[in-house]
Amino acid sequence: MNSGDYKYIWQANGWPDWRFDLAALAGSMAEVSRAQGLLMGRLADVGMALRDQASLAALTDDVVKTSEIEGEQLNVASVRSSIARRLGVDIGALAPVDRHVEGMVDMVLDAASNSQAPVTRDRLFGWHAALFPTGYSGLARIKVGAWRDDASGPMQVVSGPIGRQRVHFEAPPAHRLEAETSRFLDWVNGPPTEPLLIRAGLGHLWFVTLHPFDDGNGRIARAIGDLLLARADGSPQRFYSLSAQIHRERKAYYDILERTQKRSMDVTDWLAWFLDSLHRAVDQAQHTLDAVLLKTRFWQRWATMPLNERQVKLLDKLLDGFDGKLTSSKWAAIARCSPDTALRDINDLLARGVLRKADGGGRSTSYELNDLPT
Repeated sequence: MNSGDYKYIWQANGWPDWRFDLAALAGSMAEVSRAQGLLMGRLADVGMALRDQASLAALTDDVVKTSEIEGEQLNVASVRSSIARRLGVDIGALAPVDRHVEGMVDMVLDAASNSQAPVTRDRLFGWHAALFPTGYSGLARIKVGAWRDDASGPMQVVSGPIGRQRVHFEAPPAHRLEAETSRFLDWVNGPPTEPLLIRAGLGHLWFVTLHPFDDGNGRIARAIGDLLLARADGSPQRFYSLSAQIHRERKAYYDILERTQKRSMDVTDWLAWFLDSLHRAVDQAQHTLDAVLLKTRFWQRWATMPLNERQVKLLDKLLDGFDGKLTSSKWAAIARCSPDTALRDINDLLARGVLRKADGGGRSTSYELNDLPT
């Protein structure tokens, strides 16, 4: 059967015998491995406490961005608090956490820290139930912890307004899911026959093509990819976030998925994109590590200076990358204090040399950190 004789790859005679040009991918795999080696080399020199902080930052990014890819916004502070508590990392006061955040964190941490454990249908059902603790996706009741049944029609990925929707992809019918998922899980749990980085890309693609749940398929596919990457790394700690990189390249991600799912069983183009995106994710982790190191050196520098809780909170926000300009009115709003109290806090930090007035002026004076340590 030629690719013109069917619409989606799961309808091909060769499904799911993936084909790819290993020689064409060898350079990208080598580049990813080199970037991973450079990152791990830096991490080996910074000590356990800083490695934990770097892992916390990567995992927080992973949980938040894998949800944002699907249009769902999670509270960053809640996600960070949930992960920090589980990792035993001290971040000071913890933000309140709801069970939806806890469910996302459960799945991402289980995929990373228990990557060597078999991936079973019950484990996937547990992940799915954790993602949808109320049994609803938005206002729609869905089957939770079970494969979809297609009672309301075939599983389709669509976009556009109602009445003018475009179908990007249609998944295999529900009656095939037991056999299809069993074959997939046998492959995931079996001995690798392809390079481990390639395996991570294939696992991600294979699961999202099956689309076996009513909702949450993209998040679970990315978790499976992360699990296979953790197996490739040989480490339960995560220091880079592929989901965050996919979020940055969301349009390209959906475009390459759609093209791949409508072509032949040769998935070289998908794997090339996956490896290049992974490379960029690892490079981005170097910047995250820079930020962790900078923040640590900052607090070491000012360790003996007494600060109130409002000052600590706002300085942390500046160190994490404050969105926009910090003014006294924003300080008052974030710290939940009066404008006079905010100005006293700021003037105290100006006098000690922790803050300085930002250049530019304008209607409102803004402030920034003064001479960060390098």
